[in-house]
Amino acid sequence: MQTRNPALRSAIKNAEENAGAPTGTPVSTDYSNPSGSIDQQLQDALRGPNAANTMQLPDVIAKTGLMFAILLVGAVVGWTTAMSSPWVWMVGAVGAMILGLVNAFKRQVSPILVMAYAVFEGVLLGGLSHWYNEMVAANSQGVAAQPIVLQAVIGTFVAFAVMLALYSGKVIKVNGTFKKVFFVAIISYLVIGLVSLVAALFGVGGGWGFYGVGGLGIVLCLFGVALAAFSLVMDFESIQQGIAYGLPERESWRMAFGLMVTLVWLYMEILRLLAIVNSNSR
Repeated sequence: MQTRNPALRSAIKNAEENAGAPTGTPVSTDYSNPSGSIDQQLQDALRGPNAANTMQLPDVIAKTGLMFAILLVGAVVGWTTAMSSPWVWMVGAVGAMILGLVNAFKRQVSPILVMAYAVFEGVLLGGLSHWYNEMVAANSQGVAAQPIVLQAVIGTFVAFAVMLALYSGKVIKVNGTFKKVFFVAIISYLVIGLVSLVAALFGVGGGWGFYGVGGLGIVLCLFGVALAAFSLVMDFESIQQGIAYGLPERESWRMAFGLMVTLVWLYMEILRLLAIVNSNSR
């Protein structure tokens, strides 16, 4: 099966080339019994001479946890310097964008670059979170401001737990139809976001673009939250496929990177939704 996940596709292609396996060998899409359903020649080639050193779920969990610890340190820096030195989190934005693209398309995953991305992303996240928090506080008009950052963090972890439960319980199944609908939805949301950004430059929605236009803005925000949440399911599927393929243990860094990117996206979508809701309620 040819996966659409760029991280997994890159990892599989690289492993095939290194092992001398025929690139693009078709395999079954049933991952419930990898040893019996995946073509044995491709499976052995991907695992290489050291079959014991393959990616396992604890590897992904451990590296994801490490990356979030690093991200948290960067977020503290971004938060504390957001007002006095706003250029710090702007540098974080540039660094996160560059390293994000490098890590997404780099053939050989680099743990150092993945952790460096976590640092820059954390700085950016801290600065943006502080900006949203101050904006809501400024619009509170004497009323105690809602702790939207804490609410967004809790909302992110709740959404993660719910989507993991739905995926593990096979309530949500990642099949061809799911992937096609998800792909169309992502492209549509990207186009809407770009048009909204242009509209925001002209003052539409009070600077929020379409997201600040009454009920429409709330619907768009909810759509973004839903897309980010369902993207987690795609990440879970990629991790499961990577384990089934027997990818090298180092590829757990790539999977952890992809999972962190999605969680950060989900957090930002929830944070924006809370900020707009609180601003409109004043």
